[in-house]
Amino acid sequence: MEQLRVGIIGAGRISDLHALEYLANPRSRIVAVCDTNSENATVRGRAWGVAPDHIFANYHDLLALPDVDFVEILLPHHLHYQAVLDAAAAGKHVSVQKPMALSVAQADEMIAATRRAGVIFKVFENFIFYPPVQRARALIDAGEIGDPLSIRIKSNAATSPNAWHVPVSAQAWRFDPAQNGGGPLVFDDGHHKFALAWHFMGQADEVHAWIGSQEVAPGAFLDSPSIVSFRFPGQRVGNLEVVYSPELVLDTHHYAQDDRIEVTGTKGVVWITRGHGKMMDVPPVILYRDRRTYTFSDMPVGWEHSFINSTRHFIAAYFAGEAPSLTGEQGRDVLKFALAAQESARSGVAVKV
Repeated sequence: MEQLRVGIIGAGRISDLHALEYLANPRSRIVAVCDTNSENATVRGRAWGVAPDHIFANYHDLLALPDVDFVEILLPHHLHYQAVLDAAAAGKHVSVQKPMALSVAQADEMIAATRRAGVIFKVFENFIFYPPVQRARALIDAGEIGDPLSIRIKSNAATSPNAWHVPVSAQAWRFDPAQNGGGPLVFDDGHHKFALAWHFMGQADEVHAWIGSQEVAPGAFLDSPSIVSFRFPGQRVGNLEVVYSPELVLDTHHYAQDDRIEVTGTKGVVWITRGHGKMMDVPPVILYRDRRTYTFSDMPVGWEHSFINSTRHFIAAYFAGEAPSLTGEQGRDVLKFALAAQESARSGVAVKV
């Protein structure tokens, strides 16, 4: 069987989730790994069955390998731009973690470079592949709530005794706007939420944001509490609310955070009640219409399944010759959405997308 031969650039904590489907799928194989932290590269490489001579500290060495078809770029945001250009120049198909870049100009150059090279360009986004999100989208597509009119997204960062341990050194860049592009919650993790709004409602016309600042460690600030409002074509609206609750304890095996989503239509409402963790002991998807409430629990709800489904979709698309999701162009749309929120918060006025 023909296999997609994958190189992983960046072997930090999140790479464990990216690797899951490549390891399980008979049509893919991880053949190389790179990280500037040689211990990370070696530990992940051994766990994934990578040959010792295919474990590197410099991604240019990985890109030089003829037996790598495709690379997953899992680097801090400010490194995405150059890494994508280098991968395209090496003739490798590319997936880059979200957000794809720090500016629309960078995104345009990345899209142009991958087009010139004739390689696939994917912006990795997992939330739209989370099983409860997929079920809610299927219900909406089936007309269960009529035409969508609004979306409300609540993102709640908190604490958890069983959350992932992420070394302080690995988190530092997320608190540096020059490397992250914004704050950890509204720009970094917020990309997922803007992608969800885009997924359910399409591209926004206009964004208005108030982004707070909350010191959580000496010199480290979370962009919370924050609220971002958006307007879509056809007099449809939405908002994202971001809050950090330092004494709120969550049940999660990943980040100490949870999300809720509500989509209201002309004849019904659908709720997605969880994301990273489990805040409420209720079904993951709830539908209200015609004076009745329907619940849906027949789906996996672990956050890891969003990564598995996203990667599985890409592998299938690769062999079918179809476009991935998100394409570079779609990733650019979500980036514009996220950047508009940053600009609105700075200027104090609504920003056109």
